[in-house]
Amino acid sequence: MPVASQLLRGLPRAKAFASSLLPCQHHQSHLGSLPALRGPSQTWQTHQLGRSYQTSSALHNYILTPPQVNSILKANEYSFKILILLFVFIIRLQVPEFDGKNVSSVMGFESNQLPANAPIEDRRSAATCLQTRGMLLGVFDGHAGCACAQALSERLFYYIAVSLLPHDTLCELEASVEAGRALSPILQWHKHPNDYFTREAQSLYFNSLRTYWQELIDLTSPGDVPDTREALLNAFKRLDNNISLEAQVGDASAFLHYWVLRVAFSGATACVAHIDGPDLYIANAGDARAVLGVQEEDGSFSAHTLSNDHSAQNDSEVARIRSEHPHSERKTVIRQDRLLGLLMPFRAFGDVKFKWSIELQKRVLESGPDQLHENEHTKFIPPNYHTPPYLTAEPEITYHRLRPQDRFLVIGSDGLWETLHRQEVIRIVGEYLTGFHQSQPLKVGGYKVTLGQMQGLLEERKARMSSAFEDQNSATHLMRHAVGNNEFGTVDHERLSKMLSLPEELARMYRDDITIIVTQFNPHVIGAQRQDDES
Repeated sequence: MPVASQLLRGLPRAKAFASSLLPCQHHQSHLGSLPALRGPSQTWQTHQLGRSYQTSSALHNYILTPPQVNSILKANEYSFKILILLFVFIIRLQVPEFDGKNVSSVMGFESNQLPANAPIEDRRSAATCLQTRGMLLGVFDGHAGCACAQALSERLFYYIAVSLLPHDTLCELEASVEAGRALSPILQWHKHPNDYFTREAQSLYFNSLRTYWQELIDLTSPGDVPDTREALLNAFKRLDNNISLEAQVGDASAFLHYWVLRVAFSGATACVAHIDGPDLYIANAGDARAVLGVQEEDGSFSAHTLSNDHSAQNDSEVARIRSEHPHSERKTVIRQDRLLGLLMPFRAFGDVKFKWSIELQKRVLESGPDQLHENEHTKFIPPNYHTPPYLTAEPEITYHRLRPQDRFLVIGSDGLWETLHRQEVIRIVGEYLTGFHQSQPLKVGGYKVTLGQMQGLLEERKARMSSAFEDQNSATHLMRHAVGNNEFGTVDHERLSKMLSLPEELARMYRDDITIIVTQFNPHVIGAQRQDDES
């Protein structure tokens, strides 16, 4: 087994079609031309307005049966359960000498994806750190194609895991490579078969990662204990730097040369959770979001947001960007709530169009493959482009010490949060996981309803509370609500069917790609770990 692939042991074998790069290679970006560059603002506005036009002809042309709806919603769902936790916890109760510090606070997670773009530009990843402790979960929202998000889904967790390794382990890793010995896996991946790896790029990725850990060896000393916050920060920044350098250097392989340029010229936001016992870190760059579900004493759930959106709606982000550029650019650096009037997230990986100098962009493109010249987006220079870089992948890091009442974490791409408020997201998931339904006054949102309609709504609520859920996956259940909720806050099958049957050219006008990871915590283990730490 080649050294470069040994770190990938434990990966599920992907389906043949999923392991190819064809989905990304044939994607025509919505930023593919100058009109399209300005188009996303219109597309987003159309998406928002589209929710109120439920009687449009586009929504009435296609009807799916309930089995067909379920097939679409469940196509990309994935579940991972740590069943041994209950057994271990019982042992801890019966054997006082049992050390429960290494028992995971995570009971498991469930994830799902629903495309609006063709192909989907979102990616997701989940993995267990094998040479340190903890679990990593992340959502990556791509734009201008899926290449950058794909690269992040494969690479970022390795950079984080390496950043968390102590000096001696890094030295052992390097010694094994030098001697040609087998390497101990760093991560155990938990992936859906469709969450493929770009096999052709693994040697390139490995060499860049190895250079990074060699530098960490030089910068650290025996006995140093890595700081999680610093490790997350360095991993994000270093991977983005490597994406940029690889695109500048190119590759002897025409395919790889084209691929690294596609990764660099597309972009992606990232929201990553690192969970180790009661310690929860969120590293976020962009507008994906992480929200904690907290169970109150009365059994209801409240939302505790653990990340900030890096967009024009964040005053601190607006102030940060304006402070990094001359006063003469104050009116142009952010226009129409977008960076340079074009990009909605203010932090992202890739997107070298907003980071490189004009001279560097022209030099790289001139020496690039012919396929790249066919994409108008790569040749277009953003307006008022005077003092790059305008964009960073540096994450904002949040720490939260888990408590027994912290029951689950929802990480979602912006496609989720555009359709549901965070409190509604937490309520839906909380009720699904616990079976506890928080009865609220029936709201009709100012609409005029007949007594018959009101009776129908009440009967629907009664049926929903008394019957078993049809979804076996909390992320799927949440997705069903995100796409199918009507103005009364309940799932309307007819609306859900119509939204899922929209043709590709119309789907993106009504919603974005949606990616969801729901991580469930073990309150008993968290309580025991907090007691151990305090004693």
